Amino acid sequence: MQILQVPALANLPWLIHGFSTKPGGVSNQDADKVLNLGFTEWDSKENVLENRHRFQSALGATDLKLISLKQIHSDVIHLLDAAPAEPCRGDACATNRPGLLLGVQTADCVPILLVDPKKRAIAAVHAGWRGTLQRIVTKAIGKMQMQYKSNPADLLAAIGPSIGGCCYEVGTEVATQFLSQFAEAPDWFDEFRTGDEPNPIQWLNMMPPGHQPPPKNVLLDLRKANRAQLVGAGLRAPNICVTDLCTACRRDLLFSYRKEGPQSGRLLSVIGMRPQAGR
Repeated sequence: MQILQVPALANLPWLIHGFSTKPGGVSNQDADKVLNLGFTEWDSKENVLENRHRFQSALGATDLKLISLKQIHSDVIHLLDAAPAEPCRGDACATNRPGLLLGVQTADCVPILLVDPKKRAIAAVHAGWRGTLQRIVTKAIGKMQMQYKSNPADLLAAIGPSIGGCCYEVGTEVATQFLSQFAEAPDWFDEFRTGDEPNPIQWLNMMPPGHQPPPKNVLLDLRKANRAQLVGAGLRAPNICVTDLCTACRRDLLFSYRKEGPQSGRLLSVIGMRPQAGR
């Protein structure tokens, strides 16, 4: 089993974090054994629970309580003092309590882990295009400021594997929403090249209606968008680590719903404080 980690977070002895990968589980997918960590229709609950146990064991986190959300592509953020009796509906959670392992599931969307090493507070964020459009990571940082007195300049952030700007094709209606919300949005798009489309940014920014046919699709870099939001929220650029692994390109290592459809598994990105962590 391979678990991806960020040196800046791994250097904190009281912190546990990791981004799961595809190999090394008990679930059967296309004659392979994979580490599916989400409850999907094609996999059994027993397999997923065993995979989660193996993942936590590999992290050295079996004594932490895994918190898994019912993700709804929202900007709903939960502040947790203890493990909820039932999974919360939302797309981010934060805590300053040791013993909780905050997790978000992805299969293309952007997982973001946040840690305040001074106030000892953490958050896990799931940012698809809807969550990114709603500024979920900015709002999560705002919640940490209010609840835990975090200073954004102190925060460390890790953006995990997700679909890259090389592969994430969206319609121009999505691009238009981003351009109406964010001044820097043109930097997050690229032309979807099949040889005959006009430049989408030219269409979106410059050409009046009817003067140039809009392209059907453009490429959106969600990681770049969320990194810009982190910087905009006050994080220092050196404190942000962004992986360049694309879920759609690296199907040997990662799950991609865009490429695999309903048969895709789920990756899990987690962060927690060891139960014995002193305040």
